[in-house]
Amino acid sequence: VQLQASGGGLVQPGGSLRLSCAASGFTLDYYVIGWFRQAPGKEREGVSCISSGDGGIYYADSVKGRATISRDSAKNTVYLQMNSLKPEDTAVYYCATDRVPGSTCPPAGPYRSWGQGTLVTVSS
Repeated sequence: VQLQASGGGLVQPGGSLRLSCAASGFTLDYYVIGWFRQAPGKEREGVSCISSGDGGIYYADSVKGRATISRDSAKNTVYLQMNSLKPEDTAVYYCATDRVPGSTCPPAGPYRSWGQGTLVTVSS
């Protein structure tokens, strides 16, 4: 089971980025995939998650209305589209899965597998 996050970079305030979380060794469709972020000196924050199958989606209040999580089954990848980015969105973004087949968002148990982070910097 492996997750690889990518798509981070430097973007100006008000700009957009699409983060990708590609999976190998398992099929994303069957598991919850969550996005988290951690800013320097701050605790890790849950940003969004998508349930297995056609289940629900969750967004943190801090990104609600500006973020869209989606899944491309053919590419075995989950995306996080972030729009209207703010300097406070600057953080390392991680994706993770609970590895529980059929689980829904948010999962009842812990996230067990994590990808490496991708850095998002929002600055002019």
